[in-house]
Amino acid sequence: MNAWEKLYLPAVLKGMFITLSHLFKKKATIQYPEQKRSFPKVFRGLQVLNRDEEGRERCTACGLCAVACPAEAITMEAAERQPGEEHLYREEKYAAKYEINMLRCIFCGFCEEACPKDAIYLSETVTPANYSRAGFIYKKEDLLIPDPTKDPEGYQKALGHRAKKINN
Repeated sequence: MNAWEKLYLPAVLKGMFITLSHLFKKKATIQYPEQKRSFPKVFRGLQVLNRDEEGRERCTACGLCAVACPAEAITMEAAERQPGEEHLYREEKYAAKYEINMLRCIFCGFCEEACPKDAIYLSETVTPANYSRAGFIYKKEDLLIPDPTKDPEGYQKALGHRAKKINN
């Protein structure tokens, strides 16, 4: 190294030039609450358990979604329907326990494809942040969309772009 290079002046000037050149480029960040990022139509967000038009759960606890999940993020327990519960469930079996561990989920969509009853789908909602590991384990109550008989607007909002497919 010569005396000029030992001062590191060329390297400092080169670094300053790079820094100044970034001042005039388009910013990569967005101001989140005020600006919303647009996602493509094929975006896979938070899983949602679907209901039918009468408000009954579509899930029959067949277990195909849990088998199809490569990350083993879905756990479920099936239960038999009791007499007098015909208005709550469509089939003889239902999921008494249904949990998705979002720390394991890789948002592949295999659970959505494996379901024969269209009971689970990946919504347009981004998975919210949490401060504990337990907050990332979503139970059936957290995943069910609103009842269309009690909250039709919430039901349509939860369906998202799928509502357009169903209505067409």
